[in-house]
Amino acid sequence: MNPIPWGLLPESAEIVDGRLFIGGMDVLSLAEQFETPLFVYDEEQMRARCREAVAAFGDGVAYATKAFLTSAMAKLAYEEGMRLDVATGGELFVALHAGVPADRLVLHGNNKSSKELQEALGVGVGQIVVDSFVEIDRIEALVDGGAAPPDVLVRITPGIEAHTHEYLQTGIADSKFGFGVASGDARAALERAGASSAMNLVGVHAHIGSQVFDGESYRRAVAVLAEFVVPFDLPEFSIGGGLGVPYVTGEDAPSITEWADIVTEACRGAGITSHVTAEPGRSIVADSAVTLYTVGTIKEIPGIRTFVAVDGGMSDNPRPSLYGSGYEAFLPRSADAERPMRVRIVGKHCESGDVIIAEADVPADLEVGDVLATPVTGASGHSMGSNYNMIRRPPVVFVRNGTAREVVRRETYEDLVRRDV
Repeated sequence: MNPIPWGLLPESAEIVDGRLFIGGMDVLSLAEQFETPLFVYDEEQMRARCREAVAAFGDGVAYATKAFLTSAMAKLAYEEGMRLDVATGGELFVALHAGVPADRLVLHGNNKSSKELQEALGVGVGQIVVDSFVEIDRIEALVDGGAAPPDVLVRITPGIEAHTHEYLQTGIADSKFGFGVASGDARAALERAGASSAMNLVGVHAHIGSQVFDGESYRRAVAVLAEFVVPFDLPEFSIGGGLGVPYVTGEDAPSITEWADIVTEACRGAGITSHVTAEPGRSIVADSAVTLYTVGTIKEIPGIRTFVAVDGGMSDNPRPSLYGSGYEAFLPRSADAERPMRVRIVGKHCESGDVIIAEADVPADLEVGDVLATPVTGASGHSMGSNYNMIRRPPVVFVRNGTAREVVRRETYEDLVRRDV
């Protein structure tokens, strides 16, 4: 097979004497300094993607923190002009801890507790995306108790089946998110929120799914949502997030700018004059990062397959186990090498399903002790990681202009028992 596709690597990637450099840093040296598993992020690329999103959608575009959130990432997105979409009390806390002003935060979530809403209202979050009638009840009760009325958007489920994994479809009628169109709940929610003195209705929100490649899904969603956005004449309309990114050879996706053009054109064609905004997450961070592992064992089963086991797995990248997601692999010591050998790359967890890449093409000289890299791991790896088998979660390093800074340290064994009582 051919070398690793260049388009899957961070934009600052370069090869010097066969070795991979990102952000001016030798990747193998990073693996030696910080050990593996290790997340390496191209900081300048993430900043550039944030700036692209702001230029494409204008003020109000929000970074979806579920994709990847640390204090450093929250600060980065805010510095580059984005609002931050937070969906739990924990994400709210991290953003505030990073110094992001509360009025630059948008609170999401299908099951916001009264305590989370109270915390959000207490600090003065910029907006709340309302997801249920129960939530409207909770906000009204808190405002009756003295809280200031928040600005809200109503999340509408348009009944659109985006072409993505079943678990990533959030805009279909059979969804736990938002108010359905077919049921009549969408119109009822807008009317109730608009009439309530406990909140200021400022817009409509939708989210059709994640890892969506085709613009047609967004066009169809806009066509449905226009029936609600236009008559209510609200100042803001958010198409949510979900823009896909290529993970493997042969995949292609619109850029953030192209996505914005698709959505904006569809909105204008449907008569929507509201300010159109969005919540990109994956498209900001996914292909900014690579994960580095060390090969621990190679086990050849004649006539069946060869297993290559690394020192991480589903605890740092659960997407293959959850969604059957595909990835590529290569060796940073020979980043431009041909990859003629087919293997299965697995983790070290006590699960047969702990598979990182089911059918991976790798160089023929792969050996125990090699540092192996998987690109496009910047989204939903760190954020969905776990301590399964009491594995210590990996560190996160940002690289830029020939310098590396550790923004999340590796967990210690003491960390694993720190909460025990």
